[in-house]
Amino acid sequence: MTVPQHGDLERPHTLTGDIRTHSDFHSRVLDNDRTVLVYLPPKYNAATVDRYPVLYLHDGQNVFDQATAFGEEWRVDETAQELITAGRIEPIIVVGVYNTGDRRIDEYTPTPAPDGDTGGHADDYGHMLVEELKPFVDETYKTRPDAANTAMGGSSLGGLLTMHLGLRYREVFGKLAVLSPSVWWDDRVILREVETISHRTAQRIWLDAGTREGERVIADSRRLRDALVAKGWTLGEDLAYFEAPDGEHNERSWAARVGPMLEFLFPPS
Repeated sequence: MTVPQHGDLERPHTLTGDIRTHSDFHSRVLDNDRTVLVYLPPKYNAATVDRYPVLYLHDGQNVFDQATAFGEEWRVDETAQELITAGRIEPIIVVGVYNTGDRRIDEYTPTPAPDGDTGGHADDYGHMLVEELKPFVDETYKTRPDAANTAMGGSSLGGLLTMHLGLRYREVFGKLAVLSPSVWWDDRVILREVETISHRTAQRIWLDAGTREGERVIADSRRLRDALVAKGWTLGEDLAYFEAPDGEHNERSWAARVGPMLEFLFPPS
């Protein structure tokens, strides 16, 4: 579960680098508002001709800031800053898209839950992302808007959402970061979705799970890996699969995998 909760004691902000805040970003598709944070790489300058790849991350509360995260934060800003400065990844823009709390399950799942009361609005969220948020980001910041330079990522239900929308919008998102995906949702519907595509798409995919998340999670992640390989993805080339030793289903474990994920998806030119 990755919905932020706040205790009685406020935690300090840990934002690193140049991060812009867009509060109350309104979606007409979803009829709701959410906060969007945008990390800009070192030396970003609106006056230069440089343009940058973009990574959209779900559960934006957890991406940059300890003060808003559920448990630990992912430290994407600190990690990106370090890797860019060291020349280990190309400079990138990272967009943290906040979830909407009690509507998170509805927006992050492709099909309804068996009880029919929750879930099933991932495609609506996808419309918001592709038709409203991405155009806003591309207009406001110096992005490379093509699919080869546009990535999406998330963990748990956010990982499920990333895989689902990645298949649906393959002409928009050319890179996917799928961390500890909830493959189990709706009797593993995501595996059936992969099976319906005729062949590999031109997408680079990072897929992982932690060894302490349970045998079912590891087995499901391997099934997803194998389904992708069966469609033509090649391990070590356009598909990275990683089982994190002692990795758990939490933000601290996902934060530890941000570096390798960024290095795989955004190698230096």
